[in-house]
Amino acid sequence: MKRAVLASANPGKLRELAALLVPAGFELLSQAALGIGSVPETGTTFLENALLKARHAAAAAQLPALADDSGIEVDALGGRPGVWSARFAHPGASDEENLARLLAELAGVPEPRRTARYQCVAVWVRSADDPEPLTGTGTWEGRIALAARGSGGFGYDPVFIPAGEQRTAAELSPDEKNRVSHRAQALAALVAALEARGVYSRP
Repeated sequence: MKRAVLASANPGKLRELAALLVPAGFELLSQAALGIGSVPETGTTFLENALLKARHAAAAAQLPALADDSGIEVDALGGRPGVWSARFAHPGASDEENLARLLAELAGVPEPRRTARYQCVAVWVRSADDPEPLTGTGTWEGRIALAARGSGGFGYDPVFIPAGEQRTAAELSPDEKNRVSHRAQALAALVAALEARGVYSRP
């Protein structure tokens, strides 16, 4: 079985990605399980940050690495918080603190102008200096609710209403979300790239 490292300490991401790649003969290991710390996300784009994380994990583990970077872009805020989504309120902010700042900045903005989208970029590198990393991207359009609703998901899910929905992403079931989310789209595109490169064989 081929081994690869996931450049994340998020157990939810590990479960989701392992389920996708294990049938193809990959053993996916969390970087935290290998004692690898996180790298500062100094990039100005989702792709730059995903590559930083993937190359860092690949160098430390001496294995192929998978990473993703994602965030939410709000049109009324000029595309913010974007790559700073996880630290919108302040470095190390909780989901609740980030949500509170987002809603505060959007106070008084009417619903038709609260359009937003989740973005995700997933990256695969064969080694830390891989000159041709494989990538997949996903975009999930929607709008920002007037108040948080729902207890599922994480991040900005309680205030993100997907296009064509009345429920927030936090009110969708995990299966519903995983069929249409930005991360699901990015992973599907990455798997297609892995298949085309011959790294992945569909079970």
